Amino acid sequence: MDLRLDELAALVGGEILCGDAARVVTGVASLEEASGAEASFLGNAKYRKAFLETAAGAVLVPPDIAEGPAGVALVRVENPTLAFSSVIGRFASEHRVFEPGVHPAATVADDVKLDPAKVSVRAGAVVESGCVIGDGTEIGPGAVVERGVRIGEDCLLHGNVTVRERCILGSRVVLQPGAVIGSDGFGYELVSGRHERIPQVGIVVLEDQVEVGANSTIDRARFGETRIGEGTKIDNLVQIGHNAVIGKHCLLVAMAGVAGSSKLGNYVTLAARAGVTGHVEVGDHVVVAGMSGVAKSISAPGVYMGKPARPMKDEMKSMAAVARLPKVLRELKALQREVEALKDGKDQ
Repeated sequence: MDLRLDELAALVGGEILCGDAARVVTGVASLEEASGAEASFLGNAKYRKAFLETAAGAVLVPPDIAEGPAGVALVRVENPTLAFSSVIGRFASEHRVFEPGVHPAATVADDVKLDPAKVSVRAGAVVESGCVIGDGTEIGPGAVVERGVRIGEDCLLHGNVTVRERCILGSRVVLQPGAVIGSDGFGYELVSGRHERIPQVGIVVLEDQVEVGANSTIDRARFGETRIGEGTKIDNLVQIGHNAVIGKHCLLVAMAGVAGSSKLGNYVTLAARAGVTGHVEVGDHVVVAGMSGVAKSISAPGVYMGKPARPMKDEMKSMAAVARLPKVLRELKALQREVEALKDGKDQ
């Protein structure tokens, strides 16, 4: 699909700084890789050098940029990163084609409620008895939707997704390949020297516009619900335990984990490999830095880091103090030698 420069500017609500309005771009790429037929963006000052050397046909730039490389068209926008998402979406929409209907190689129970003229069930998918599938939803190849699941409108379940029995998905939910919704919670009791499984009979509820990354797992509740709030985005390889409650518009980055029965407020961010232990609460607008561990409840908004996690400024002071320890130790040893030398002198 071709996109003229003036159409590009209109799409992102931007202003053409330089370049022919009739100039055409046919795709998107990074600053380093873009050709003269592709659009790119400058979203971070760290990439200023790449911007000055880019061969892109057009670049979205922030308000503080007045000029760029010769021959490169510039479109000024308030937030290039966000604006570029619209450009990507424009081109990506041409690659994904929604084809309604139930593929002959799919298995759909007779009592499933769906409109085959408005739902796509692709080859190898299985939809079991009692399910309800909303209009505009696509169930990818090899996906399994077990008994009694309810899925809202305009959802996208990619290949090899599993949604286990009775779980509920809102509208515009996206599950990346391999995601598992409603696996059994990890619950055992030690009885006579053996780990006996505790039944997990609850469900998982994903509210509207939740996205779950590849190979992430969300455990069903022991009883009741494990709930993921509206607009929350979950990266790849994330684990959420049984009866956890994640608030609205949270971000859980790769390999983060939330143990059972913990609660996250709204707009919480868990950076990569951050963990939350069980039965604690994390308040609204809390950011937990990468590889940090939340061992007790946090109520005040802010950035927390460390093991256990505490306010970042406190942890940074501790880290700085630890970094100085080798020097302090050398100084102490030198002082000790001086004291011993003075002592030896007096003895003589």
